[in-house]
Amino acid sequence: MLKTVTAAPLLFEPDLPPGFVYRDDFITRDEESALAAEISALTFSNFEMRGAIARRRVAFFGQSYTAGDRHPPIPEFLLPLRAQLGEWADVAPAAFAMALINEYRPGAPIGWHRDAPQYEIITGISLLAQCRMKLRPYMSPSELASQPRPPSRKTTHEITLEPRSAYIISGPARQRFEHSIPPVTEMRYSITFRTLRS
Repeated sequence: MLKTVTAAPLLFEPDLPPGFVYRDDFITRDEESALAAEISALTFSNFEMRGAIARRRVAFFGQSYTAGDRHPPIPEFLLPLRAQLGEWADVAPAAFAMALINEYRPGAPIGWHRDAPQYEIITGISLLAQCRMKLRPYMSPSELASQPRPPSRKTTHEITLEPRSAYIISGPARQRFEHSIPPVTEMRYSITFRTLRS
């Protein structure tokens, strides 16, 4: 059973949109090592985003992004973590219908995006290395097309996701913002769980 480690309070809380919650040291180093060992044995696939093959690789489990696609069930080794994140987010573990593991090799980023609309609450955990997550207000393609000239799209919030840390994205942070991760400098895994929109 995973144990939540209570981290010392931060001197200054990060400036984050409403609905974005962050916690350092959500799991222990031993738990991180055990998860990383299980993940290293998985088969990862390339991921295509907007017609381009992303530099990160992925392993999907549970409910698919696309109707008709089938993914393996969420593996046993992820269930204790799903339960722990569910308790923190006040969500029944089984409500997390999809799990996604990203493998970020050095130099791999993830571009600006907002998660697929069929999902509601997102929880995630970082393993092995830190990264920076940037956020900015989301504009739909139709909003962008209606502008007489492309608007300046600047980062409005930023946080460093430390190894073994966890986050929740819900509410305004989920609906009104998009996020990106610049290229990482070290091997990193992320595990995310998503609930379905009701």
